[in-house]
Amino acid sequence: MRFLVSSFRPFRHTISSHISMGQALSAIRVFHKNSHSRTQGLRRHSHYCCHRKIDMSTSTKLPERQLLPANVRPTKYDLTLEPLFSTFKFNGEETIHLDVQEDSSSITLHALDIDLQDSLLITSNKSKTPPLHVTSNDDDQSLTFQFKEGTLVKGDKVQLQLKFVGELNDKMAGFYRSSYEENGETKYLATTQMEPTDCRRAFPSFDEPSLKAVFNIALIADQKLTCLSNMDVKEEQSLGDRRKKVIFNPTPLISTYLIAFIVGDLKYIEADYNYRIPVRVYATPGLEKQGRFSVELAAKTLEFFEQQFDIDYPLPKMDMVAIHDFSAGAMENFGLVTYRVVDLLYDEKNSNLATKQRVAEVVQHELAHQWFGNLVTMEWWEGLWLNEGFATWMSWYSCDKFFPDWKVWEQYVTDSLQQALALDALRASHPIEVPVKRADEINQIFDAISYSKGSSLLKMISKWLGEDVFIKGVSSYLKKHRYGNTKTTDLWESLSEVSGKDVVKVMSIWTGKIGFPIISVTENANRITFTQNRYLTTGDVTPEEDTTIYPVFLGLKTESSTDESLVLDSRSMSVDIQNSDFFKVNAEQAGIYRTNYAPERWIKLGKQPHLLSVEDRAGLVADAGALASSGHSSTRNFLNLVNSWKDESSFVVWDEITSRVAALKAAWLFESQSDIDALNAFVRDLISTKIKSIGWSFNDNEPFLEQRLKSLLYATAAGAKVPGVVKSALINFQKYVAGDKTAIHPNIKAVTFQTVAAQGSEKEWDQLLDIYKNPVSIDEKIIALRSLGRFEDPILIAKTLALLFDGSVRSQDIYVPMQGLRATKIGVESLFKWLTLNWDKIYKLLPPGLSMLGSVVTISTSGFTSLDDQKRVKDFFASKDTKGFDQGLAQALDTIQSKASWVQRDSRNVSDWLREQGYKK
Repeated sequence: MRFLVSSFRPFRHTISSHISMGQALSAIRVFHKNSHSRTQGLRRHSHYCCHRKIDMSTSTKLPERQLLPANVRPTKYDLTLEPLFSTFKFNGEETIHLDVQEDSSSITLHALDIDLQDSLLITSNKSKTPPLHVTSNDDDQSLTFQFKEGTLVKGDKVQLQLKFVGELNDKMAGFYRSSYEENGETKYLATTQMEPTDCRRAFPSFDEPSLKAVFNIALIADQKLTCLSNMDVKEEQSLGDRRKKVIFNPTPLISTYLIAFIVGDLKYIEADYNYRIPVRVYATPGLEKQGRFSVELAAKTLEFFEQQFDIDYPLPKMDMVAIHDFSAGAMENFGLVTYRVVDLLYDEKNSNLATKQRVAEVVQHELAHQWFGNLVTMEWWEGLWLNEGFATWMSWYSCDKFFPDWKVWEQYVTDSLQQALALDALRASHPIEVPVKRADEINQIFDAISYSKGSSLLKMISKWLGEDVFIKGVSSYLKKHRYGNTKTTDLWESLSEVSGKDVVKVMSIWTGKIGFPIISVTENANRITFTQNRYLTTGDVTPEEDTTIYPVFLGLKTESSTDESLVLDSRSMSVDIQNSDFFKVNAEQAGIYRTNYAPERWIKLGKQPHLLSVEDRAGLVADAGALASSGHSSTRNFLNLVNSWKDESSFVVWDEITSRVAALKAAWLFESQSDIDALNAFVRDLISTKIKSIGWSFNDNEPFLEQRLKSLLYATAAGAKVPGVVKSALINFQKYVAGDKTAIHPNIKAVTFQTVAAQGSEKEWDQLLDIYKNPVSIDEKIIALRSLGRFEDPILIAKTLALLFDGSVRSQDIYVPMQGLRATKIGVESLFKWLTLNWDKIYKLLPPGLSMLGSVVTISTSGFTSLDDQKRVKDFFASKDTKGFDQGLAQALDTIQSKASWVQRDSRNVSDWLREQGYKK
C-alpha cells in the first residue's frame, strides 16, 4: 500500500523524518531517532477510554465484514472526469458494466461526497430503466438504486449509467486538489489517493479489493495541462474552447484502490537506462530534473524484479509523480505511482545521504507492489500485510543488490525489526493478519505491524527456507494468482510446495496471534535452557495473555558454528553445548523475539564483540535496552554493555546504542536536572573517543556508512551539549543565513538547525521560518519546519503552534513541528495543552476517517512519562468519540505507562550507576 510517513526515521514507510499517518511507533523507541536526525489490542482494559468495534487480539474469529451485496459484480467501468479548478468541483460520467449474480431488484455501490445528477439502468434487452428511488447510507458510505421487481435476472449483463458532480477536495483523499507556488502565484493540480477506501469519493464504485474490473478512463482538461492515468494514452480529442479529452487504453483487471488519474501542469524526465518501456518522473515545472536518481533506479529495478519473479511488468509504461500535498509517503497505483515530493526527488548537491537511501527504498517498495499487491491483490484488508510486508522486504532485498555498500541487511536489525518489536510490545498492538470490518477501521492497520513485522516475518522465513527458494516460491504464488485475489494461506502454500517444508503450520501462528515472545536463557554448566513467554514493554503480562506458544528459530551461535536447526515450539527446552565460554541466541538477529540472559552472560558478551557480527552486536544492544525498559533486566546491564563498546566501528551498532540511550533520556525527561545532566555527561564520554577519531568533516569519496556514522555522532554530541559541537553549529548557521550555503554540510544540516533552535531567540526563529519559506532543497524545508518546534521560549512555542492553523503549514506536514516539541519538557506540556484547547478545530481539520488525526493525537500525548499525566490524557478523551484513532491513543497510553514504570522501578539504580561512574556527584 501507500508508503507510510514517519516522524522518526528517514527511511521506509516514513518520510525523511516524518511520522506514520496511521500509527506512530512506540515513543519509547522512535521518538529518540528524531533527537539525532532519524526520523511509526487491541485488547482493551477497563481503564482505557477508547472503544473498539473489533477484537484485534486474534484473527481466529473473523467479524462480519461490512461488504456490498453480492447480487451484482462489476466487470468494466467507462469513466470520464473533468476537474474544475475555478470551483474545486469535478464533473463525472460513468457506465458500470455488471454481471447479475442473482435475481434481485436493487444495486448498491459505494459513494461519498458525490452529488448524483442522473442515473439509468440498461438491461440485457436494451431497455432503459430509471430507478424508482435512490437512497444513501452514511454509515457504510453507499448508494442503493431501487428498481421494480424482476429487473435484475441472474446471468444477465446490465449497465448502470451515472452522471454526478464531486468535490475536488483539500483532504488528500479521493480526487483532490494539490496546490503549489510558481512565481508568486498559487496553482493547482488534480490528483488521487484511493487507498484504502476513497475511490468512492472520486466516482461511485464497488470499492472493495476483490471486486476487480477493467477501467476505460478519459479526462477532460485545458489543452495546456498534462493528463495521466494508469495506462498510456489511446487518443486525444480536441473539444474546442481550449479543452481536450484524453482517452486512455483499458486497464487490465484492477482493484479500485489502485486507480489513479492526474491533471496539471507537469514536466517530466525519462530514464536513459535502456528498459523496454518508457519510465518517467513527473513534477511541477522546475523540479523534474531532481527526479534523475529515481527514474534511473526505477528502470533498473523494474528489470530486476522481472528477472526475480520471472514475470514481465504487465503495463506499457511506468510514470512516477511528485505531489505537493500527499497524506502518505507514496502510493503504488498500477502504472502511475504517486509520491510526496521529498520521497521521489533528490537534490544531489543539497540533500543528505539518509534522504538518498530513503528515496531509493520508497521507489523500490512501490515498484515491488506492481507485482505484489497490484498483479496479485489481497482478498480483503486483513491481508494488507501481504502487500506491505512483502514490498518492504523486497525494497531491502533490491536495495542490497543495487547498493551493496549501504549494507542494508545490517540496518534491517535497527530499522524494520526494531520498529516491529517496539509496536508489538504494546498491549494495544494487533496481529499481522488483523480482522477488520468497517472502512473507518482500515486506516489504523497501516502501521509497523503490517509493514515492519510483516517484512521481519518474511526475513525470518527467507532465512529458514533460503533466499533463492523463497523468491522461487513467491514467483510461483504470483504466477498462480495473477490478476486475482488471495489470502495469506495462498502464499504459505506456494512456499510449502517449493520448499518441501510445512510453512503453513509454522507461520499461521506468527500471523494470527498478537505479540512475540521473550526467550529467557538459563545456564547450568554446558546445559542451556530456553523458556518462552509473551513480552510486553509494560512488563505486566497476565497468565491469560501468555498462552501462545510460538515456533521460535533459536539460531544458537557458538564459537565454532551456528545451529539453525533448533526450534523452540514448546514452553521450554534444554540443549547441551560443548563449550559455554561463548554463545549467543538468535544469530544475526533474524528471529522476531527478545533474548534475556543472566547478568553474568551479559558481562561476558560485552567482552566478546570480536565473536559477534554487526547484526549480533546491534541486536544485543536492542535487546538489552528493551529489557531494561520493561523490567526484565536491570538498566545496569544495558549501561554496562554499551559503556564497554566505546571503540565500536559500525554505524549500525552506534545507531542502536544512541537510540537506546536516547530512549533512556526520554523516559527520564521529567526527572531531576541532576540526573539529566549526568546522562548527558555519560553520552559525551561514551562517544568522545569515536567522534575525536573520525571528526565531522565530510568527503564525498568517503564510504556511505562512514559518512552516516559521522552524522550520527555529531547529532548525538549536539544533543548531549558537547560545547565544541554546539559552538560549531551556532557559528556555521550564521554563516549559512548570511549567504554561505557551503557552511553546513547537508548531512548535518538537520542537527545544526535543531541545535540553533534549542539555543535560540526570536531572531533565530525568524531565520528558520525564512529558510522554511525559501529552502534550497525540498528536504531542507522539512528540516527547518521541524526545527521550529525545538525552541523553548513559551512565546516562540506559541508562534510555532500558530503556524499550524494560519495556512503556513500544509495539512500533510502539520505534525512535523510537533515532533520537535516532543524533545523538551515544556514542549511536551505545550503540545498537550494545544491539543486540548484546540480539539474541535483539529478534529475538523483532520477528520478521523483520513488517518492523520491519530498521528497528531499520538505525538501530542505519548511524550509524557508519569501515571498522573497518563490519567490527564485518559480524562480528556473520556468524553470524546475516539473512533478512527482509538488504536493510536491506546498505544500512546501504553507508552506512557511503560516509561512511568521504568522510571519508578529503576530511577535509583540509574542514579547510582551514574554516580559510580563519576557522571554525578
